[in-house]
Amino acid sequence: MDPRSKADRIVRRTAMIGAATAAYFLLTADYGPDYPNPRSPRICGLPSSSEERRESLLFSSLLAPPPCPVPKMWGSADGGTPEVTLETSMGAFTIEMYYKHAPKTCRNFLELSRRGYYDNVIFHRIIKDFIVQGGDPTGTGRGGESIYGAKFEDEIRPELKHTGAGILSMANAGPNTNGSQFFITLAPCQSLDGKHTIFGRVSKGMEIVKRLGSVQTDKSDRPIHEVKILRTVVKD
Repeated sequence: MDPRSKADRIVRRTAMIGAATAAYFLLTADYGPDYPNPRSPRICGLPSSSEERRESLLFSSLLAPPPCPVPKMWGSADGGTPEVTLETSMGAFTIEMYYKHAPKTCRNFLELSRRGYYDNVIFHRIIKDFIVQGGDPTGTGRGGESIYGAKFEDEIRPELKHTGAGILSMANAGPNTNGSQFFITLAPCQSLDGKHTIFGRVSKGMEIVKRLGSVQTDKSDRPIHEVKILRTVVKD
């Protein structure tokens, strides 16, 4: 056998293996929770017919599908942490978002705030030295929807705990039932750890939150005199 022919075959085989390996890593690379792989077939959608699925499996190691648009990521104008200011009937306070820990939950809260979803919504449940709860446009504690069109899953992180006053967390009716309702703690609430998604904290105006937490309520923990969110302002 001609040594040059053998060498040529080895070079061609090596090139083919290299191309297939590069395509594989392009298809399966993990860009992180905030930046889903824009070329992943899981983002673009799977082929519909059985013939297309077979072709997709056959060539997926070599051919990448057309790129999908990457959704807009939230952030402040200076590239810092996203913030939302809640202007209430008792004063204003600002929330710092934990976007890296709970991106889907933060995106929901930020977008609802931008849409004015929380404007003129009351705090329907206040328990002294425990929580201030709001975010339900019906004011009953049974309403509210997410931007995803349904309830969405928890993003509970073991390193985040309800260690003191000013923690922003999602209200729910059980695991993976998040909508639009949220609460802010007024004291350490370790009994809530592992049950509710923590996605921010009060960074300014904690004295306003304490005032909200001190209003007079009825036996159902509903404020006797209505307190509400007048409007929300997003810093992005």
